[in-house]
Amino acid sequence: MTYSSDVRLETWDYVVICCYFALVFAVGIWSMCRTSHGNVGGYFLAGRNMSWWPVGLSLYASNIGSEHFIGLAGKGAASGIVSYLFEINAIFCLLMLGWVFLPVYISSAVYTIPEYLKKRFGRQRLRVCLTIYALVIYIFLKVSVDIYAGAIFIQQALRWDLYLSIAFILGVTALFTVAGGLSAVIYMDSLQSFIMVGGSIALSVLSFIEIGGYDALEEEYMKAIPNTTLYGNTSCGYPREDAFHLVRDPLDSDWPFPGLLFRSSIISLWYWCADQVIVQRALASKTLPHARGGTVLASYLKITPLYLLMFPGMISRALWPDEVACADPDVCNEVCGSSAGCSNIAYPKLILELMPEGLRGMMMAVMLSALMSSLTSIFNSASTVFTLDVWKRIRRRAKEAELIIVGRIFVVLLAGVGALWIPVMMSQEGGQLMEYVWALTSYLSPPITSLFLVAVFWPRANEQGSFWGLTVGMVVGLVRMILSFIFPDPLCGEEDTRPEWVSSLHHSYFSLVLFTLCVLIIVTVSLCTDPLPEFKKHGTTFFTRHELYEECEVTSADDTGVTVTANKLTDLHPDMKKANNNSHQMELNDLKADTNHDKVPDTDGAVQSDQSQWQRTMYWICGLKVSHDRDDNTEEKEAQIRQLQQETNAKKTKWRHVLNANAIVLLILEIAIIVYYR
Repeated sequence: MTYSSDVRLETWDYVVICCYFALVFAVGIWSMCRTSHGNVGGYFLAGRNMSWWPVGLSLYASNIGSEHFIGLAGKGAASGIVSYLFEINAIFCLLMLGWVFLPVYISSAVYTIPEYLKKRFGRQRLRVCLTIYALVIYIFLKVSVDIYAGAIFIQQALRWDLYLSIAFILGVTALFTVAGGLSAVIYMDSLQSFIMVGGSIALSVLSFIEIGGYDALEEEYMKAIPNTTLYGNTSCGYPREDAFHLVRDPLDSDWPFPGLLFRSSIISLWYWCADQVIVQRALASKTLPHARGGTVLASYLKITPLYLLMFPGMISRALWPDEVACADPDVCNEVCGSSAGCSNIAYPKLILELMPEGLRGMMMAVMLSALMSSLTSIFNSASTVFTLDVWKRIRRRAKEAELIIVGRIFVVLLAGVGALWIPVMMSQEGGQLMEYVWALTSYLSPPITSLFLVAVFWPRANEQGSFWGLTVGMVVGLVRMILSFIFPDPLCGEEDTRPEWVSSLHHSYFSLVLFTLCVLIIVTVSLCTDPLPEFKKHGTTFFTRHELYEECEVTSADDTGVTVTANKLTDLHPDMKKANNNSHQMELNDLKADTNHDKVPDTDGAVQSDQSQWQRTMYWICGLKVSHDRDDNTEEKEAQIRQLQQETNAKKTKWRHVLNANAIVLLILEIAIIVYYR
């Protein structure tokens, strides 16, 4: 017997999907023409000229990807609303980004998160280490997850082969990212946010109408037991008694509340305050108030996932328990092609069964919007990190044209590697997509969170302590992740044969232990080694954010000493003049390398006009400039940085009180929701 839905997309569904793609292409082309993407600043940071509303919508769209539609709805179907704590806790972390971390990043005048570490601590190895680690996280936790989630929906809706669906997704999203840069990504995110919210509201309303309201959901969900429970004599497939509660038993539950609370804070601080995908959007704002306005808008939108995703997922289980809540591996494999469970089909099942013709096509567009928003954000941010923090270290005199082309090629490579990881991911965490994501973030992100919290709030932290804290944390986290692949969680009804030292510590508690270990290492090693020079702390910590970061360049060096010249942004700090060969030689060598690396060659970014017509056409498609003059955007970059720094240092701004009042309201709402669903 087959459990797959017989519902197919009809003519009007395809018409709506085609209209959606036409609209997205139009917005993409408009944004590409409206903003410069032919230089590094334009391509990777949208020229730092974005208003608060596209920044806020892009923050939301970058976060709510297809894995949320698939994963959060599936998690709601499988175990209730407990994972909503991750979503609601994002409010606090978004406000931390706007009011604490972002002023520091702006005063440091950085493009990327690894670049901040270089300016904060003065050495290259920490920057390179974090860059490589971040790219690993992108592959394991972002690219592969988004591709797989989108492929599930396309497979359910169109009956395509899974890998054909993956190829289609990669082709469309890579095209947008490669062509337009961050400006196109942000404007498309804005459009897709409206489509996502509108479509998900429509489906949520239809779902509650079908089930009979919230009270009926509470009753019917607890009865949603599949007929084919494993062997007929286990609890597999039964709903949890605490399904409608956020606060669960600290020892025996699937998500112990103390571990969930601390873990969600640790992971969310990394994701919202120290991850390139999110921070890059905020850095693209024209001023600090616009950036804060964007975080406020995104915070309000983060209240919605419980009502638009998780409750509909629970309704899906109540309506079709034999399929969504299947527990027998053979039955599950027949339903969705995965013996680990089929909760991931909860949201696609609702769309195909409840939505009328035409609206099904709209929801298909919603899913594609979520997928494209998330993937394009990840691709653009990953290419930014690789190009500016890795390739530019290898090719110090690389022209801007080369950097942009390398960034686009890297998008293609990243997509391919992420697709290859999907078969491994499918077998993890009982088939629940979000469980896979949350488990791996528990292993991989605490070292980054600890590093940035200490770097921003403790000026005494130095490079040695930070490097060893991050390195040890990375090794411990990666080892624990590998062990989770070697000893996967048993399926329902199977005996747990994992070693006790693997199975006894829930990954939420592990993240807290790893975070504490990293902080202790950073503090201990920093106190046992020499502090950084004072000038390195200017503009790079929360307490020195009003002091502009001081970049210096080495103009000469010999056996007896060095001569240092200040750049255009600020005067040279007296401490720098005291540098000598014995105590600062290594730092000055790095500084000299950075100076040579950051200088722009005379022909940087320019394509001479004597190129053939087809070459000019190709360069135009790629967004590269055709000019006799060099494309030196150094002065433009300095002016933009200066403007943002002035906004950061301003005592009062027009919208200061409005933004602060909204921040307070949001924190009150977060606490009230947690208390209500406790």
